[in-house]
Amino acid sequence: MMKMNSSMYRDMVVSAACSLDNQKDTINNLNVFPVPDGDTGINMSLTMSGVRDEFVSFGGTLGECAQKAANLMLRGARGNSGVILSLFFRGIAKAWVNLEEADCQDIVKGFSRGVAEAYKAVMNPTEGTILTVMRVMTETASELLAQEQWEEDIQVLFDRMLTAAREALESTPELLPILRQAGVVDSGGYGFVAVMEGMLAALNGAPITAEQTESKQKGTADFRTFQTEDIRYAYCTECIVGKSPRYVGENTTEDLHRFIMKLGDSVVYVDDSELIKLHVHTNDPGRVLTEALRYGALETVKIENMKQQHSSLSGAAETAVPQKSQEVQPEKKYGFVTVCMGQGMEELFTDLAADKIVCGGQTMNPSTDEIVRAVQETPAEIVFILPNNKNIYMVSQQAARIVKNRHVVVLNTTSVPEGVAAMLSFDPETDCAANEAAMQAAIAHVTTLSVTYAVRDTKIGETVIKEGEILGLIDGKIACSSATREDCVREMIESISDAAVITVYYGEGVENAEAQEMSALLQKRYPGAEIMVLCGAQPVYSYIISIE
Repeated sequence: MMKMNSSMYRDMVVSAACSLDNQKDTINNLNVFPVPDGDTGINMSLTMSGVRDEFVSFGGTLGECAQKAANLMLRGARGNSGVILSLFFRGIAKAWVNLEEADCQDIVKGFSRGVAEAYKAVMNPTEGTILTVMRVMTETASELLAQEQWEEDIQVLFDRMLTAAREALESTPELLPILRQAGVVDSGGYGFVAVMEGMLAALNGAPITAEQTESKQKGTADFRTFQTEDIRYAYCTECIVGKSPRYVGENTTEDLHRFIMKLGDSVVYVDDSELIKLHVHTNDPGRVLTEALRYGALETVKIENMKQQHSSLSGAAETAVPQKSQEVQPEKKYGFVTVCMGQGMEELFTDLAADKIVCGGQTMNPSTDEIVRAVQETPAEIVFILPNNKNIYMVSQQAARIVKNRHVVVLNTTSVPEGVAAMLSFDPETDCAANEAAMQAAIAHVTTLSVTYAVRDTKIGETVIKEGEILGLIDGKIACSSATREDCVREMIESISDAAVITVYYGEGVENAEAQEMSALLQKRYPGAEIMVLCGAQPVYSYIISIE
């Protein structure tokens, strides 16, 4: 009877990562909501990118191999689906910790532990998602092993599990009405099926490889004499954008080209009739991707930290482990790590005494490792993390579990206004528990209005939304679609009866004069309210309005 060893498992997870990467565009297109978002396919693919790109070989036991793969995924995890996927593999590693090899019983035990770890991380699990696909698949495997006539065969086991996963995926619209209305299956569940397809392909001797191929170099450069301090822009950022109908045609996106030129150097920009291909070295890859989304859908994305690449090429890094933070010793009791995008937003949180700001938001979810590094670089005994986005909360929780030398508290802030309210309510003279309670109470008193645009045609309930329409969201939920930003805000505030303090953060592409007119509109609706207007310079959202 064949058993799984470390070499087989390494090949399986690398094949799974390649399968996921090759299908990320299909996964992205399954997203139900039309708002610009940190797409599920990109998040899941980036979560496994460390395995795909760095897990070159392994000579230890199966348990050690599973642990290394899980660590790479956990530190690279982005978005909720990415965290859930990484926790599934973390559960497998925990179940296999002492194994040299695994038989069918061990495999099912590992997958069952993975499902338990994933469910445990979600406060209110929703069926009809990636969790359902994982659970149903694993329950089917357990039932198979319980059959008396079952003759253990790893390949047959994975074949049956993949079939069960596909069937569970097809049933997700029956469990989630929003999927049924949109006529799609769950995007995270689809991504998990892609993972299982990759694992089975490798087990059958035909592992999936990444569709992108790198050109072969004739020689190898010596990087040892080059210092990382000489790298002005840290991130090599590349993407291909499938143009939306309004930009089809050659040389229709000069505004994007000019925008990219301001963000870094080594710019290569191709404006084809249906595609945009861009390359830039920048310190703000999130802004690149966010702006690119205005012109169409991201088809491929590649972001590499050139300082880490240099360290690896020069021999400074002996193992494929993400770069460690420059850990600092605590100098004070409290510190803050916050996530946001936009120069104005960053300056605001800096003024509020945030120690570290992680660039991230809707279209660029930071990884677990990025948040871990920010915490380690905060010189405080107690560090509060403000995710300021619902898709970054789980990543922040995982970061808090990784950090062992700080007391880390993750506040469930789902928007920038909630993060601001939390920091304003902080009292450095009060103990941690009292501060946490006060900040959570402040968060609860904030209503966030957001104005953005639709990136695709869709139907939410009885509401038909067309690509390019202005969308209004109240606390993250789509409330209306309109022809103008003013009409959108006017419609949203009709449902909010009272306000004492209002802050208007206007984003990229909005002039101060328009923002002042928006302030006047709000003042007319709430004559007794105190209103402030600030330039957040945030991408994606023309306006973020805080109402308290």
